[in-house]
Amino acid sequence: MKRAQLTLRVQSRRTTAARTLALAAFAAAALAPVASRAATVTIATLNNPDMIELKKLSPAFEKANPDIQLKWVILEENVLRQRATTDITTNSGQFDVMAIGTYEAPQWGKRGWLIPMTNLPADYDLEDVVKTARDGLSYNGQLYALPFYVESSMTYYRKDLFQAAGLKMPDQPTYDQIKQFADKLTDKSKGQYGICLRGKAGWGENMAFVSTVVNTFGGRWFDENWKAQLDTPEWHKAVSFYSDLLKSDGPPGASSNGFNENLTLMSSGKCAMWIDATVAAGMLYNKAQSQVADKIGFAAAPVAVTPKGSHWLWSWSLAIPKTSKSQDAAKKFVTWATSKQYIEMVGKDEGWASVPPGTRKSTYARPEYKQAAPFGDFVLKAIESADPNDSSLKKVPYSGIQFVGIPEFQSFGTVVGQSIAGVVAGQSNVDAALKAGNAAADRAVKQAGYQK
Repeated sequence: MKRAQLTLRVQSRRTTAARTLALAAFAAAALAPVASRAATVTIATLNNPDMIELKKLSPAFEKANPDIQLKWVILEENVLRQRATTDITTNSGQFDVMAIGTYEAPQWGKRGWLIPMTNLPADYDLEDVVKTARDGLSYNGQLYALPFYVESSMTYYRKDLFQAAGLKMPDQPTYDQIKQFADKLTDKSKGQYGICLRGKAGWGENMAFVSTVVNTFGGRWFDENWKAQLDTPEWHKAVSFYSDLLKSDGPPGASSNGFNENLTLMSSGKCAMWIDATVAAGMLYNKAQSQVADKIGFAAAPVAVTPKGSHWLWSWSLAIPKTSKSQDAAKKFVTWATSKQYIEMVGKDEGWASVPPGTRKSTYARPEYKQAAPFGDFVLKAIESADPNDSSLKKVPYSGIQFVGIPEFQSFGTVVGQSIAGVVAGQSNVDAALKAGNAAADRAVKQAGYQK
């Protein structure tokens, strides 16, 4: 009898323990953190200050949306472009949000690779977004990405160095004047360089700037019959001017410097002038980021033979690939990151000079922005006056200022960029670089069927 009672007690305890475990498991499942069931949004973006700030502030989005987890893949600009292009063309689906630009958005939208940006929340206020920005990210009137920031290009210079040398920067400098100023302000013994320019190879790095130089020198990538025009007097003059200027008045290792490297050089006081993206203005005027914040002046991008195509148009924007498995969550993030509310957050965190520029008319109307960003109206005018459909002295069959708006451009544009970086580095000469570049461009458009 005692043995039977003992057996019953053991069985009863086992049953109770099992029930307890089952209840605990049920409770754990019911009370599990929402995060464990959250939609993951993987974001591929570039390593510039504005995007780093976005990542920094993104916990506010996750707190407001506990059912969404953000995963960041932050890459150097050239690498981002390669990874994003590979992912979308192979339907890999690695990314839910991609930072892309005015080059990719219309082309990828046309091919059905991106989710159209429709049915946005009423408080997003799409009409507040600058029309130039919307148009640049659309195909056939359909918007395929939302602009995070929009830029043109401009000239930055050190007011103190100009004053000490008795020089005056005009509102609209010419490249001849830029060369004269650079020669006078270069003092390599002090580590002071007259000019900093993009030299790093890449269709969106050195070729973004070089293309504007070519445009204003009267050149073009292709004639109306899609015959490459790199081996022409206009290209020779433009590239010779650019490479000679960097060799004589630029910093050492200029062929390795892109936007980020030159931003560091300029903000640390190494450059007397820098011609680059208008988005850098907010960073150069931010005393927390720039040692020369109170010494920076600005002017229009320089011109030579014609003002056409002398300043570019670009938007780093956020797009959602069709292959995303978290499209709704991704769209919620993209609308937040490009909203008025996000701009307000940056203003409070970094200062109003550093908010993402060029996207919203309401930003330029704010008294806080007007006070903190003396360059604001100038930048907006540069963005609105940049015309991708009229960017060269002679007629062309393509759209784009600092790029050719066809899929093949990123391939041959990078090849040309490598050749020109080789000239800056002293490894090649202008004639050889442009002959090779002309052949690469011609070959690409012939294979693609553009030449009849």
